[in-house]
Formats: sequence, C-alpha cells, structure tokens
Amino acid sequence: MVPKHLKEKIESAPALRLDYAQFMEEVLYHPVHGYYMKDKEKVGAKGDFITSSNIHDIYGKIFAKLFIHYFHEANILPVLIEIGGGNGRFAAQLLTEVERIDPLLFDKLEYIMVETSPFHISLQRKAIPRSARVTYCRSIDEIPKEKHNGVIFSNELFDALPVHVVECVSGVIQEVFVTMDNESNLVETRIPLVNPAISDYLTFHDITLVEGQRLEVPLAMIAYAKMLSKKLEKGSIITVDYGYRFSDLVHEERKGDSLRGYFQHTMVTNPLLHPYDMDLTTHVHLDALEKVFLEQRLEHICTMRQGEFLVAAGILDYLQENQDPNPFSEKSKQNRAIRSLIMDSSWSNSFHVLVHEKNTNVWSDLLNKSTSTIIK
Repeated sequence: MVPKHLKEKIESAPALRLDYAQFMEEVLYHPVHGYYMKDKEKVGAKGDFITSSNIHDIYGKIFAKLFIHYFHEANILPVLIEIGGGNGRFAAQLLTEVERIDPLLFDKLEYIMVETSPFHISLQRKAIPRSARVTYCRSIDEIPKEKHNGVIFSNELFDALPVHVVECVSGVIQEVFVTMDNESNLVETRIPLVNPAISDYLTFHDITLVEGQRLEVPLAMIAYAKMLSKKLEKGSIITVDYGYRFSDLVHEERKGDSLRGYFQHTMVTNPLLHPYDMDLTTHVHLDALEKVFLEQRLEHICTMRQGEFLVAAGILDYLQENQDPNPFSEKSKQNRAIRSLIMDSSWSNSFHVLVHEKNTNVWSDLLNKSTSTIIK
C-alpha cells in the first residue's frame, strides 16, 4: 500500500506521475517522513547499512593526520566542512585524533557540519567531543563567506542525491517515471525523453545506450558539485563515494541502472519498495563529477580506490605485531579493520576517494609519502 502522503503527491502531479528525481526527493528528504529525516538509526547494526567510519576509529585517524599536514602546509585558516555527517562517528574520530596529535591546531580548528536532519544532529552532538569548535548549518549557503577557505569533506553524499532514470526502448531513449496502477501499487511508466537537461547530459558525455539499457542521470549531483566549487575560494574538496567510469557501461553488469535500496542490511533491487523506510543510492558517475570540478577551476589530484588511498596515506603503519590470542583485543580489532579497509576483495574497495584542490599545492606531495614520516 502506498503511504497516504506519497499517494497524494502522485495524484497531484502532472499526468499522475513523478520522475525518479522527484520520487527520491520525496521519500528520502521529505522534512517529516523522508528516510534521512526520520528519528531512526540508519548506520550500523541497528540501521540499514554501514560506512567506513563505523568499521574502526582508524578511518578517522588517517584523515586527521592528512588534514593536520594539509592545514600546516596550505597556509589557510583551519576550517573543515563535513557535509552529511550521519551519526557523527567520523567527526568524533578525526577531532579526537587532532586534539591528541596537535592540540594547538585543535584549538584553532573550526568544524562546520552541514546537516539537514535534526535526528542526525542530535547523534552528532552526543558523539563529538565537547571541547571541539563545531558549528551546525542546514546548507552550504548558511556558511559565512569568510569560512569559504578550507577543506570540504563528504562520505557517501553524492550517491544519495536524487537522479533521473532513462532507458533505451525500441531504439528510443525514454525517461522512467513512478506512478500507481489501478490497485494503488507503485509502478514504473515510460515516455519519450523530453527533458533537455537529460539530453544535454547524455550528449556532453557522449553516452549511447543499447536496447534495454537503463542509466541514472545525476543532474542534482552536477548542480551540487558546481555550488561547492563556487563556494570554495581556497582549499580542497575530498569526496568519498562509490561509482564507475562511463567506459564501464559496455559491461553486461552495467546494462541496468545502479539505483538500489538498502533495507535492514539487505540490498533491494526494486527502488519502489519500502518508500520512506529504505535508503536509496546510485553509483556516482566519476567522469562527470571530475569534469564539473575541473570546469570550476579545481585541480584534479587523484581518483583512487579507497584501499589504495588509505595505503598511500599511511594506514599500513598502524598494523601491529600481534601475539594476543584474544580476537577481541584492541590490537586484533584494529588489524582486522585495516585489512578490511584495504583488501582488494573488501567492500571498502567499491569506494573511491577523489581529491580536488583550489589555489593550494599540497595534496600531490602529501600522498607521495606516508604521513607517519611527517607527523609522529
């Protein structure tokens, strides 16, 4: 049964249908009923999915050392902006490590959390050290202009933004919409593509779909990346997300779109199930995201699989000799976490880390050597 407010949304829409971007905006970001806005655990054992910072504190520690060095070398005010901080574990890990390693920087560091969910803000306030200077904003636009220098960090931000969906049917590109059948069940319907922004995206990236192939079109990602780029005057944008290259579209597994749901730690291939109660994500188009940042005068430093990035950042220096037979000891847990974050077969390596820099020149050198040789 379609929830009452979603049913009313569809019934009031032109032609009684929502494009997928409108559907995702409604079920994920509705201020009361949206999945991300609800007072509900979403990350961890009680939620629907996990993130890298939930594996172990080592994740935040690695980024803490990187950012400490970056702020010292880049000669900019230490402002760190995290967008969509979830339960606050990453911020807590990073800030705790910065305070331990560099208390002088910690006292100056301003951590700005961009968060729309009151529930997530409550979790973040509980997790983050009270000694940290943390400011909460509902959007990037609320950040004062003097704070537009620094580091903008996000982990699984772009994959959660609404997308349009298109499909090649009988040689014609059609857009896929969400509507209801006679029994008031959510179903898909298709019409020939008329949205010029979608057509422009396909043309600009030289994308050709074969018969039956579906593709998500991330217009919201493009718009948000442009906004971030324009806001940043000097500093860097660090993006952690999972995605693929356009060259991968020729592979059989890419013939369907990547729009998926995650419900109670189970992947759901039908995105119309569990509206308002299920996370919806898509794979990021890495080529498109890189092009946006480049067009906005940011330098592309790297796009690396997360395991490769963490190794370059010095995570192997944290591996410890461990003779402890107790698998639950802190050493054992940290060593297991490191291996899970860097092994090629690990879920962690479905993620990529993208580094873009604007008017500073630090990251290339920083990733060419282990941070353990820079900061003890």
